[in-house]
Amino acid sequence: MAEEDEEFEEEIEEKEEKSEKKSKSSKEKGKDKEPTLTDLPGVGPAVAAKLESAGVFDLMSLAVMSPAELGDVAGVSPAVARKAIQAARKMMDLGFVDGTEYAKKRESVHFITTGSKNLDELLGGRGVESRAITEAFGAYGSGKTQLGLSLAVNVQLPVEKGGAEGKCVFIDTEGTFRPSRIKQISEALGANPEKVLKNILVARAFNSDHQILLLDRIAEMIKEGEPIKLIIVDSLTAHFRAEFSGRGQLADRQQKLNQYIHNLMKLAEQFNLAIYVTNQVMANPAQMFGDPTVAVGGNIVAHASTYRIYLRRGKKDSRVAKLIDSPNLPDNETIFYLSEGGLKDDSKEKD
Repeated sequence: MAEEDEEFEEEIEEKEEKSEKKSKSSKEKGKDKEPTLTDLPGVGPAVAAKLESAGVFDLMSLAVMSPAELGDVAGVSPAVARKAIQAARKMMDLGFVDGTEYAKKRESVHFITTGSKNLDELLGGRGVESRAITEAFGAYGSGKTQLGLSLAVNVQLPVEKGGAEGKCVFIDTEGTFRPSRIKQISEALGANPEKVLKNILVARAFNSDHQILLLDRIAEMIKEGEPIKLIIVDSLTAHFRAEFSGRGQLADRQQKLNQYIHNLMKLAEQFNLAIYVTNQVMANPAQMFGDPTVAVGGNIVAHASTYRIYLRRGKKDSRVAKLIDSPNLPDNETIFYLSEGGLKDDSKEKD
């Protein structure tokens, strides 16, 4: 056993040295290529294929696994699993960084315009942020889905026009995706509707398990080269709410929902994606005065969402957006209008 451990340690050191050399040479060339699963000790092409079939595509996914979990998935011994995980953690440098380094990492964050300057200002001035979950909740007809459809089009715009020059994944749990609406918004922007539709990858989720499974497919598509920059889930809680009914199943529902939304955040961080989710609402019977509307999902969703927007109907066909939670922005509200061309700031702009 001691000899076997020594062999693995030597293999780790050797592969780490190779990885460092590759990293240095690639940086000199201006191309920083990340290490892959097969750079790890004990992980050959066969084991890597098993890991990928289980939804583990990169070092980050492997580094956060336990040795027992990795052993079950890849069919390797606990000793090999432990060494591979340790090597992945060393290569990924999963430790603390100082504030200046973290600020540099934040420079890669991109933004997607909502189409409304008022709403963009509410969200900090540039729209929906990557590496974050933006949640919009409100009653039916408040504009949640319309905002999502506008973002699905706007993410394809050039960076200088408020886009991210990427594709969108739309997970539809309520049958709300309408190609005809995408065409309307595209035409108003002067874009080719067919090309815009081709860059939106739509999946209809029929239950919560299917909804969870689709996240693994997104990671797979990104690995295959799809330039995905935005994930839309409309709506986040519909299936969980329908399948787990009554107080007896509340704990199970919240646990499953918690796991799902944390997987969303992991995707956002791992691939620098913007996440936009819509959420259903319910009336709080204990609320005696004021607005009794509360979002479904309780504190689990509230804590996981980076930005939370409450949408409601306003006067003269307007929509009111209220920012109720953000790590860096004050609570505020604004109004916008829905038009054939997407979101607008002025009622006169409505088509």
